[in-house]
Amino acid sequence: MRRFRWTLRAQMLAWLLLCVGTLATVFASLVWHEQRSFTAMREGGDALVFDVLEQGLEARAKGLAGELAIAVAPGMAGVVPGRLEAQLAERMQHAGLRYVRVVDAAGGLLGERGVVPVPGDDGHLVEARAPVNHRGQVLGEVQLGLSTDEARAAARAWGEATEVRFASARESHLQGVLGALAIILVFGLIGLYSMRRYVLEPIRALAHAAAAVEAGRYAEAQHLKAGEDEIGDLSRIFSRMTAAVARQEREIRRIAYTDPLTGLGNRLALGTSLESRLLTLQASSGELALLFIDLDDIKRVNDTLGHPAGDELLVEAATRIRKACDAMALEGAEIARFGGDEFVVLFPAEATRPCAEALAARILAAIGAPLRVHDRDLVISASIGITVFPDDASSASQLIKNADMAMYQAKAAGKGCFRFYSRTIDEQFERRVRLENDLRGAWERGEMSLAFQPVFDLVDGRVVGAEALLRWAHPELGLVPPSVFIGIAEESGQVEALGHRVLETALRAAAAWPSAPDGRAPFVAVNVSPRQLALGNLPETVEALLAQSGLNPHRLHLELTETAILRDEAQARVAFTRLRALGVGIWLDDFGTGFSGLSHLRRVPVDGVKIDRSFITDLLRDPNDLALTTGVIAMSHSLGVTVVAEGIENVGQHDMLRERGCPLGQGFHLGHPLPPGEIERLFG
Repeated sequence: MRRFRWTLRAQMLAWLLLCVGTLATVFASLVWHEQRSFTAMREGGDALVFDVLEQGLEARAKGLAGELAIAVAPGMAGVVPGRLEAQLAERMQHAGLRYVRVVDAAGGLLGERGVVPVPGDDGHLVEARAPVNHRGQVLGEVQLGLSTDEARAAARAWGEATEVRFASARESHLQGVLGALAIILVFGLIGLYSMRRYVLEPIRALAHAAAAVEAGRYAEAQHLKAGEDEIGDLSRIFSRMTAAVARQEREIRRIAYTDPLTGLGNRLALGTSLESRLLTLQASSGELALLFIDLDDIKRVNDTLGHPAGDELLVEAATRIRKACDAMALEGAEIARFGGDEFVVLFPAEATRPCAEALAARILAAIGAPLRVHDRDLVISASIGITVFPDDASSASQLIKNADMAMYQAKAAGKGCFRFYSRTIDEQFERRVRLENDLRGAWERGEMSLAFQPVFDLVDGRVVGAEALLRWAHPELGLVPPSVFIGIAEESGQVEALGHRVLETALRAAAAWPSAPDGRAPFVAVNVSPRQLALGNLPETVEALLAQSGLNPHRLHLELTETAILRDEAQARVAFTRLRALGVGIWLDDFGTGFSGLSHLRRVPVDGVKIDRSFITDLLRDPNDLALTTGVIAMSHSLGVTVVAEGIENVGQHDMLRERGCPLGQGFHLGHPLPPGEIERLFG
């Protein structure tokens, strides 16, 4: 049921009805009082007229009685005998005379004419008496009665005539009152119509426009009819205000939905557009491809050349992606910057997968072309994940999630490539989530242990130390490779606790290793993650654990990858300096694979480098790898740092490295990782 609203129109109508009702009541009261006044006046007039006529009758009766008394006096005195009856008969001829009688002085009846009323019933008579005197002697009395019927009839006739005249006047008066009421009602209706047209309708139009503005329909509120009155001024002001609000909202939406750096749509704009597109495609059974593009190793540019250079690179990458889409002439293609160095391209098509594959290849080629940033030629790559609606998912969030997972598959495949989403990716993701959950508390459950891979002197073949390697024996999955769970530990934040456990256990184990016959004690090499270095307390932690284990600091070598240094080179330099002051050796792991490893050797104090196994693997087949390895060995000798070759798998690699002067090496050809008890026997 609709709730009643006390609107202006309802108020005006109620006010009009109240005024008309009040006036009608006043006029009705006046008419009623007038009628009562007329009735009272009529009754009073009738009585007054009757009184006047009655007084005249009384005077006439007295006169007639007096005349009759004089006339009958001679007869009663005997002077004129026989005249009494004649006089009475003559007097009865007078109009209105009902009776006449003559009595003597003793009250005896001498004569009468007419009908004498009985006592108490005057019969509407005016009675008069006059004494009969003759020569000073009272002979008797004359009695007579005049009828008041004529007087009453005259009074009624006067009242009726007066009523007719008053009725005519009252009718005329009533017509005047009704006419006045009609005129007032007409003017009220005219006023109500004017109020409705010139006040209520403009106000209602303003209210409708305000509701339209609230709903975001600004066009409806910018065409208000404006008169020359105050409401017209208000309508014009409201229209200008609406136009200003519309401009401000467009600007706010532009800011909210646009990436300020590249000018592309941002994540919010992408989500809104994708939801709308999916609704349309669901109704039309269409297809849509979504490409999730991530620039590889963009952080290196930010860390080495600065964030302005990184921003310039992002702008150029966005331009190249847009040009690649334009070259494909894809109708309805949309590009958005998802965040950081991530971009998303979505487009509808019939042959969705072939078009997506062709576009991904074109984008990879465009991004992979050299680009000039801050007077430097840089070459970057991108990893692209592709998912298709409705084959892979039916919601916007699931599509983006699928494309993101496919992009990580492309990164895992070596970067600079693209991968389509498949159901196996979900399985891998679920497996990763399970491993992350199982990794928590794995050390406490006794599932993790350390193995030590020996490091050999390539000249005389003796064992000079060992590298501590973490092993995870999963109760259901078996032995999980470090390449799998170390990355999970890094991303989930568990690597700090694991790194602390590994360092503590490795130091305690190395403290029990015997020294060689020549008195030299073997070293232990422990890998340190970038997150451990980023905490800022690595020197203090190492110093405390060394004191706890009793191991000589010179027997500890900490291995860090170039990524750890790239995160904060200044912090790394300070930490390395403090660790070396303790006597701890700093080795740069996976040397040769980084962005600018030689510059790090120059700026960051290190004691050794480990040549990455990727160079050792193709040492005998690839002259470039041989040349690079030989150069690293020679450069290290000239800088006075130790060189370790990792991944020696056969005798040819061993002999080649020894010929090139590489002092230390490790690999399956030399020795497999061993548990603490067995590695200890190698040193004995």
